[in-house]
Amino acid sequence: MNGYVIANIDVKNIEAYKEYVEKVSPIVKKFGGEYLIRAGEYKVIEGKWKHPRTVVIKFPSYEKALEWYNSEEYKPVKPIRLTNSDANAIIIKGV
Repeated sequence: MNGYVIANIDVKNIEAYKEYVEKVSPIVKKFGGEYLIRAGEYKVIEGKWKHPRTVVIKFPSYEKALEWYNSEEYKPVKPIRLTNSDANAIIIKGV
């Protein structure tokens, strides 16, 4: 069963966030992750979508997604995102 990271993000510092994207991408790939959505055009059809950027990453398993998020490789990169954006994010099991 695949694992997915779904994040709804409001980038506060675009230049610093670009650094995050550059550094996180190879780490995601190392853990078998594949970006399915990285921003893009959207329309809210129900409820409230709090932030303008959505990211969906597919991993080979739920466990692999958690392994990526808690990895030593991601640990020094995560603060770049936390400092320069606000987000809601989940890791969820999928099909």
